[in-house]
Amino acid sequence: MPELPEVEVVRSGLAPAVSGATVLAVSVFDERALTRHGGDGADFEIRLTGRTIEGAVRRGKFLWMPLAGSAEAIVGHLGMSGQILLRAPGASAERHERVRLDVAHPTHGEVAIVFADQRTFGSLALDSLVPTPDGAAGGYGWGAATIPTQVAHIARDPLDPAFSDAGFRHTLGHRSSAIKRVLLDQTTVSGIGNIYADESLWASRIHPETPAFALSTRAVNRLLAEVRHVLEKALAEGGTSFDAQYVNVNGQAGYFAHSLNAYGRTGQPCPRCSRPIVRVSFTNRSSHYCAHCQRLARQLAR
Repeated sequence: MPELPEVEVVRSGLAPAVSGATVLAVSVFDERALTRHGGDGADFEIRLTGRTIEGAVRRGKFLWMPLAGSAEAIVGHLGMSGQILLRAPGASAERHERVRLDVAHPTHGEVAIVFADQRTFGSLALDSLVPTPDGAAGGYGWGAATIPTQVAHIARDPLDPAFSDAGFRHTLGHRSSAIKRVLLDQTTVSGIGNIYADESLWASRIHPETPAFALSTRAVNRLLAEVRHVLEKALAEGGTSFDAQYVNVNGQAGYFAHSLNAYGRTGQPCPRCSRPIVRVSFTNRSSHYCAHCQRLARQLAR
């Protein structure tokens, strides 16, 4: 599933093309892409045509595009295989294309925004914007203190200026769950999925099964620093692409996969100590870590 870096790469590529653009036409080819929308395809088309998009915003793994003159936004989630692509007007249909928005930008002219999704777990929707509880900007890329109702339950991510390190430390101090499980809980901290959780825990030398409350303040601070470093490095490298599904708006793949130290490297030598990286099952996923560098304290392993 695309995580924060992959979604941010899409957002940053989308923003210049949609900010100030007017929707000329909407084509819904598969209503499965509107599972989060409150109406059918015809409703989506009618309510969106003629509207002006103000920008592109992200919180965690969610994207939204606020609409001018209203408290509404187009909300997008890429699911497992969703893509948002920019194409020339009249371009032939993409494989697995579900929805297309034809827009006109005052500077860049006309462009097609294509939502394609092979596995149909992603979605688009029109949703209402509500004030953020803390009064800070709703997400990255937009200054308004509003957020779609469908995204309101999602916590801020560690790259968000309004993210509270102290609040995160406080939450961990009251959680008995394994630290990796907490990192994947999008209501506690957003944007971190399996890949970047494994990479951050490896970098901070923390065993993924360590209970969250057992981490010292120093360990939590180190973990947050490594999470931010990993996410920023992945952003700089365009995200992680293992196949053709994870691409930017121009269809280009990221190359952070070449920088991975733990995730997906089962049996390969740990870059730090040369012992083999191990893989264990973890709630329908897998955890990858170095059993030597990331030791579970004996009293916790009993």
